[in-house]
Amino acid sequence: MIPGTLLISQPFLGDPNFERSVVLVCRDAPASGTFGLVLNRPTELLLSDVLTLPLGLAGPAAALPLFAGGPVEPDTLHYLHRRPDVPGAAALGDGVYWGGEFAVLLELLGTGALAAADVRLFVGYAGWGPGQLAAERQARSWVTHPASAGKVFTLATDAFWREILREKGGRFQAWANYPVDPRLN
Repeated sequence: MIPGTLLISQPFLGDPNFERSVVLVCRDAPASGTFGLVLNRPTELLLSDVLTLPLGLAGPAAALPLFAGGPVEPDTLHYLHRRPDVPGAAALGDGVYWGGEFAVLLELLGTGALAAADVRLFVGYAGWGPGQLAAERQARSWVTHPASAGKVFTLATDAFWREILREKGGRFQAWANYPVDPRLN
């Protein structure tokens, strides 16, 4: 799967970690598996709640909200941004980059060269072993939306799952209106 692809959970996935989630695939390698970040799970935490920032760089970075990137290694920090000049960052398409040197990212934020709105921070990630995601896709647990990394910074977090399904159209548009629990209808 090409990095920058979105994985959209089907409405009744049955796994609370991924219920109505949208995952951005950052890396997919046959030998090591797939790494992704859940895009629509905000937390109530800020970066300053989980990390002591260097003096002078705390400014705008301290107030950045954290998202739950997935259930794997929730004590790790990952980030997406819009700066191609952050050393070590991987291009995901649509002007979105994954990772890179965190100190440089903080410096860009501190000088105003990078807007807080162009950074998204995650604790944890979504991971699949070799072949695991392919099996889940074959079981139709996920719908893919290729080359869509740019939507990370354009769609509202709380409506992301619905909006991306509506954008796909057809039967997926109908899924966007499924109730969370159909027994309550």
